[in-house]
Amino acid sequence: MNDTNEKKPESNNRPDPKLKNNKPRFSYYWIYALLAVLIIGLQLMNWNTTVKNIGWGELKEMILNQEIERLVLVNKEFAEVFIKKDKLALEKFKEVRPGEGFGSTRPQYVYNIGSVETFEKDVSDIQKDFEKPVYIENLTRRNVWGDALSWILPVLLLIGAWFFIMRMMSRGAGGGGQIFNIGKSKAQLFDKDTHVSINFNDVAGLEEAKVEIMEIVDFLKNPKKYTTLGGKIPKGALLVGPPGTGKTLLAKAVAGEAKVPFFSLSGSDFVEMFVGVGASRVRDLFKQAKEKAPCIIFIDEIDAIGRARGRNQITGANDERENTLNQLLTEMDGFATNAGVIILAATNRADILDRALLRAGRFDRQIHVELPDLEERKAIFKVHMKPLKFDESVGVDFLSKQTPGFSGADIANVCNEAALIAARRNKTEISKQDFMDAIDRIIGGLEKRNKIISPQEKKVIAFHEAGHAAVSWLLQYAHPLVKVTIVPRGKALGAAWYLPEERQITTYEQMFDELVATLGGRASEDVVFGKISTGALNDLEKVTKQAYAMVVYFGLNKEIGNVSYYDSTGQQEYSFSKPYSEATAQLIDTEIKKIIEQAYSRAKEILSENRDKLEELASILLKKEVIFREDLETIFGKRPFDESHEFNGQNGPSENAGQGSDSGIQPVEPQPAEPVQPDENQ
Repeated sequence: MNDTNEKKPESNNRPDPKLKNNKPRFSYYWIYALLAVLIIGLQLMNWNTTVKNIGWGELKEMILNQEIERLVLVNKEFAEVFIKKDKLALEKFKEVRPGEGFGSTRPQYVYNIGSVETFEKDVSDIQKDFEKPVYIENLTRRNVWGDALSWILPVLLLIGAWFFIMRMMSRGAGGGGQIFNIGKSKAQLFDKDTHVSINFNDVAGLEEAKVEIMEIVDFLKNPKKYTTLGGKIPKGALLVGPPGTGKTLLAKAVAGEAKVPFFSLSGSDFVEMFVGVGASRVRDLFKQAKEKAPCIIFIDEIDAIGRARGRNQITGANDERENTLNQLLTEMDGFATNAGVIILAATNRADILDRALLRAGRFDRQIHVELPDLEERKAIFKVHMKPLKFDESVGVDFLSKQTPGFSGADIANVCNEAALIAARRNKTEISKQDFMDAIDRIIGGLEKRNKIISPQEKKVIAFHEAGHAAVSWLLQYAHPLVKVTIVPRGKALGAAWYLPEERQITTYEQMFDELVATLGGRASEDVVFGKISTGALNDLEKVTKQAYAMVVYFGLNKEIGNVSYYDSTGQQEYSFSKPYSEATAQLIDTEIKKIIEQAYSRAKEILSENRDKLEELASILLKKEVIFREDLETIFGKRPFDESHEFNGQNGPSENAGQGSDSGIQPVEPQPAEPVQPDENQ
C-alpha cells in the first residue's frame, strides 16, 4: 500500500509535454566563444604589461652603471634587458619592478636593435674596461601558438562557416533541424496533447464530401462495425476541387473528429536540394505513422510530388521528385502492409497526378469538393456571420444570391471585408450596403474615383458600358445586367454585374448570345463614334477564348464537325505538335474568326436599331456613374425573356428571385473601356 501511495505523486507530477519547448535550448555558439577566449588567453600568456621599450641612451647608461644582469638578443630582432635584483630597489626602476608570482621572471626592458653587428660592437666597446662585462646571449624563440593559429584558424573558420550554412539550410527539419536529421519527416503531429478543435459542424456545405469522409472517421472509431462483415476501409482519399472550396478545412475537421494521431504536412515538405531526402522523409513519415497506428496522414497540395512521371520531354524527368513519388507509392501499397494508416491528400490539379497514385489500393476514393451552390452558400454565410454584428436588413438568403461562383474562402473574405468597411465608416453594426460594397470590392477591385479621366474618354467609357448593358438586355440567352458602373475599379475603367442562370450544359445559341453581349461595348463605340479604341482588350480576349472552345473543344461548329481536341490528361502541355493538321488549324482559325465577326455584326445591328435608347442610357450613366436594372426597364421596358425573375431594390435581385434555380449576381471580368494608355487594359 505504501509503495502504491508513493508512486501516485510521481505519475501525477509527470512533466507536461506542452512545456518541453519552454526549456532554454543549448546554444552551440557558447562553445565557439569559449574556444576564442582560450586562444586569446594563450596568446596573452607571453605578454607582460611591465615590459618597457627603451632607447640606446638609456641602455648605455644602464650598461655603464653595471645595473644589467642579462642581455638577451631574441631572434636578432630585439634585446631583452634584465635588471639585477639588488638594483631593482632603486627609485628609477619603480615602474618596472615585478611583483611576486606570475611575471616575476619577465625582462624589465626591451630594446629594438637595428644591425646585430653594430649592436654587439657598441655593447662590447662600452664594457672593454669592465672586470665582469655582460655578454650578449643569442636566443631563437618560436611562437608555437601563433604559427599554429596561422593555419588552424582559417580551417576552423571554414568548418564553422560550413556548419552555419548547413544549420540554416536544414532549419526546421525533423530532429531539431540539424544537418544529420535532414532526412527526417517534417510532418506536424496532432494527438491527444495537441488536438484540433475544429469539427464537422464548423464545415458548412460539402454535405456529400462529408458523408464519404465521415465514413473513414467512423471506421477509426468503430472498426468492428466493418470488419465483422469482412469489409476493409479505403487506404486513401483524395480531395479534389478548386482553390478555396474547403479541402484543407475538411482535413482539419477529420483531425478534430477522429481522435487519433494526425500527421499533417505539405507536398513541398518532401522537396529538398539534397538527393534522396524526399524518399527518406517518406520512409520516416510512414515509420512514425505505423508506430502510432491507427492514424491519419494528410498531405496537402500533393501535386508537388505526385505529378505524372516522364511528362517533361524537354529536359527529362526530375529524378529526385520521381524517386520521392516512387517511395510514396511503395509505402501506400507495396510489399509491406500499412494496417491502420489512412492517407488523405488534397489538390486542385488532379489531372496532372500520376495514374499509379490514383489506382484502387492507394487513393481508393476521389472526393470532389466543388464550388458551393445556393443552399451551401447560405450555410457558409451562417458560419462566417456568427461572430459579426449586423443589423436586421442583412439577410443570408439575399447574400447567397449575390455571390454565385464564390468559394468558401471568397465568402469568408466578403464577411471580413464588410466588417472592415463598416468599421471604416464608424458604424456599430454592419448593414446590407456594407456587404454589397464588400462584394463589389472583391469582384471589381477598389474604386479609384480620383483617377484622372478626360470628358471625352469618360463619354467613350459610358457608351462602351451602355453597349454591354443594352445588348445583354435585348438578347434572350445573354445574362441580364444588374448593375453597371463607369467608376474605375482596379485596372478597369468600367465594370458590369450580371444575373446568370447556373447551367450544367450550354447550347450554341446561349454561347453565341454571350459573345454578342461581350462585343456590345466595342460595337457601341463603332456605331456612335465611327471608330474603335483599345478599351475592348479584355472583351476580345474573352470572346476569342470562348469561340476557340466552341470550335476546338465542344464540337459546336459545322465545318469542324463532331470532333474535340480537348485533352483531359494534360499531356498536350508538353507536346511540340498540335493534335490536328495544318489544314485543320487553318480551318479552325477561319471558323473562329467567322463566329466572332457574326457576333460583332449582330451586336452592331441591335445597337443601330436602338440607337436612341443607347444614347439615353449612356447619358444617364454619365450623370449617375452607376445604373441598375430599373434604369434599363425605364428605357427598354421589361425584359420578356426572364419573366420568372422578380427584382426588388437597386442592389440586385430580391430575396424571392431565382426560385427553383441557383440565381445571383455573376461576376464577370471587369470590362475596360477606352483608356489613354494601352497598359490600362491589362
